[in-house]
Amino acid sequence: MESISLWQGLALCGIVSWIVISSSLDVTRKIRTLVQPWVSHHVITGTPIILQIQKYQHGYLDALFSGLSCVVSVPFYTAFLPLLFWSGHGKLARQMTLLMSLCDYSGNCIKDVVSAPRPSCPPVRRITATKDEQENALEYGLPSSHTLNTVCLSGYSSSSFRTHLCNVVFDMGYRIYQASDRLVFKYLLHYVLSYTQNEDGSLKFAGFAVVCLIVCLTGLGRIYLGMHSGIDIIAGLAVGFVILSFWLSVHDYVDSFVVSGQNGMLQMIVLKLSSSQMEKRYANTVTTFWAALSLLLLFAYPTPELPTPSFEFHTAFDGVAFGIVAGVQQTYHQFHHESVPRIFTPQLTLSAFLGRMLVGIPTILIVKYCSKALAKWILPIVSNTLGIPIKSTSYIPMLKGSVTCKKMEELKQSGYIKKLPVFSSQGSFDVDTGIRFLQYSGLAWSVVDLVPSLFSYLRL
Repeated sequence: MESISLWQGLALCGIVSWIVISSSLDVTRKIRTLVQPWVSHHVITGTPIILQIQKYQHGYLDALFSGLSCVVSVPFYTAFLPLLFWSGHGKLARQMTLLMSLCDYSGNCIKDVVSAPRPSCPPVRRITATKDEQENALEYGLPSSHTLNTVCLSGYSSSSFRTHLCNVVFDMGYRIYQASDRLVFKYLLHYVLSYTQNEDGSLKFAGFAVVCLIVCLTGLGRIYLGMHSGIDIIAGLAVGFVILSFWLSVHDYVDSFVVSGQNGMLQMIVLKLSSSQMEKRYANTVTTFWAALSLLLLFAYPTPELPTPSFEFHTAFDGVAFGIVAGVQQTYHQFHHESVPRIFTPQLTLSAFLGRMLVGIPTILIVKYCSKALAKWILPIVSNTLGIPIKSTSYIPMLKGSVTCKKMEELKQSGYIKKLPVFSSQGSFDVDTGIRFLQYSGLAWSVVDLVPSLFSYLRL
């Protein structure tokens, strides 16, 4: 327990130190000064390649690449992950959520640090078929988030699928053993093992080929739609492969920590505690640590050259990750362990899963609305009590405008929080950040806690 608390404390202290050092030395601006001109030059020189690709303009290609961009976007995964949880694949859903959060934070940080422009429009023709694409066009270009996310999530999904398929095959062998005499089992097991060994290379090649196809189509589509230049795609590929390699080496440790508060290197320590004490302490430890981590990551986010929606996107998914972790911590042994019923099995038929969707989707939308309303009411009261000057860019009309902010700052001259070094350099804080974080935290919590409780009550 002490060792676990130690590395958590070191991690948080490291982030705090980075916030202080980067702010004092103006690291973001210095990096931008070095990198931005080089990237901007490659964006300009890459324009003829984009125009050459766009010469093949066709309505079918517009629809294909616009649809593909929607399928690999953050909103799509936000809608898809709850269904993955409710279908019984809790571990895969947890890990993909945390991986998505890591990809979103890393990619958006690099975008706002470099602050490199997208291809100029005109002469480039930019196609924004959805509201999501229109918001994406307001972000900076490098790296391509769609390419980065596709590399990580398709690569990780392919790896998880192969592992799951092997487990299914060996489970089949065990069932054959239970239903057959030993002589028959001997020959059937030999066949199954030989088949999996022979097909292992083919499965890997097929998975790799599918992932490469999806990644290439995504990258080409982003250029065809006029959203990115070649340098953005290359950067997205490079960052994606780095994140994927890192995640494949740590995902089991992270998941073990999330569900039980421990990891492979520290299991001997926790065995000294009784079962009930251990679960309660680790649930509190992990949730508290993740809350502190989420808060510090908001402060550690770099300031872009000009405001973009990137920070809003990160805040939302940061809230999703925290809500998932907090909810799973409380209900892992009830709803998210490895023995839960999975879709297309007798325990969870397709009709039962459709019933879950009909109950779950309206419920999480209601929770999202209620969480937002509650946060809009509570956060201004808490900020006023603590003497923190706040503003709102969109959620609370009464707090819009500089005049309101100035009045609030005058009323809060004596606030203790404002005198802290972290807050003193800030004029006022955008309360929309906290509202957005709590809104999506509530939504994610309902996906893994409230909604599964309803399923249990309704026997779905």
